[in-house]
Amino acid sequence: MQVTIRQDLESGTAVEIHCREITSETERLERYIRRFDEHIIGSSEGQAHTIAVEQILYIEAVDKKTFLYTPGNVYETDKKLYELEEMLDGKTFFRCSKSVIVNLNKITKLKPEVTRNILATLTNGEVVVISRRNVKQLKALIGLDG
Repeated sequence: MQVTIRQDLESGTAVEIHCREITSETERLERYIRRFDEHIIGSSEGQAHTIAVEQILYIEAVDKKTFLYTPGNVYETDKKLYELEEMLDGKTFFRCSKSVIVNLNKITKLKPEVTRNILATLTNGEVVVISRRNVKQLKALIGLDG
């Protein structure tokens, strides 16, 4: 892949993708670029913070509250889990159980359990459970359904 950056003082930032054919990889790149600067507002210790979507490891709903987990912090957001699920890219963020959405880009290891659940280890060492109801969808999403 060739990457070129050209400074143009007359216009703002623009990105063009040139390719022989549109593949799943080019579509993924387009989604990534479109969502590059996407943020969610969360609060921690009474202060509001802007959290870049790509920093989120997983999102969890507990006792009618929604939390955003990043490598260094936990933030509460006023958004409901279903609202975040609709807002986030379905190829990157996956509803792995009733109360958790995981960032697939932050998974380093998948380990099947006897119960047919899968344990997903994240980049910070935390583990989230992918419920057996969602395993088939996960495998299709990451290309392990064959």
